[in-house]
Amino acid sequence: MGSPPDQPAARLPLPPGSVGRAIITTKQLRARVAEIGAEITADYQGRPPLLVGVLKGAFVFMSDLARAIDLPVEFDFMAVSSYGYSTESSGVVRIIKDLETDVRGRHVVLVEDIIDSGLTTGYLAELLRARGPASFEICALLVREDARSDGIRYVGFPVPADWLVGYGLDVAERYRELPSVHLFDVDSS
Repeated sequence: MGSPPDQPAARLPLPPGSVGRAIITTKQLRARVAEIGAEITADYQGRPPLLVGVLKGAFVFMSDLARAIDLPVEFDFMAVSSYGYSTESSGVVRIIKDLETDVRGRHVVLVEDIIDSGLTTGYLAELLRARGPASFEICALLVREDARSDGIRYVGFPVPADWLVGYGLDVAERYRELPSVHLFDVDSS
């Protein structure tokens, strides 16, 4: 439930810290997204994919990815939460927004910004496969080095377990607009 129309939404408190160095540059992102787009184009000739983006983080990646796929594509979105307002997963996945599109008989590509532990992606994969798509694959821009990554068909970059921001990734809803992926240096004071 949002704030009443006459009141602004409360901002989440920003953890102490600062945007650190870029670990994946804009140029690297563009090149890898183009490569993944070409792979999906080759794999899905004659069967247009339905891209299912996981909000909010995947929207930037999915937008660029869709333009890099040289096929007609359709979009839908899901919003899930395993973090709430915390920076640590609760271990429980909640669906906040479900799909509007029936995936039965469709060629579904689940698009994730980052795979942290693999819990959310595993849950969504099981849920979407149970809905009867003709095919189902996972595409993740970033995969943590220690994440469960089996079953991910398209991977952008492996990343360390550090907190990251930019290119759709946030901390307290901030820094999604950065054109590259940065470390977020948390102040430990």
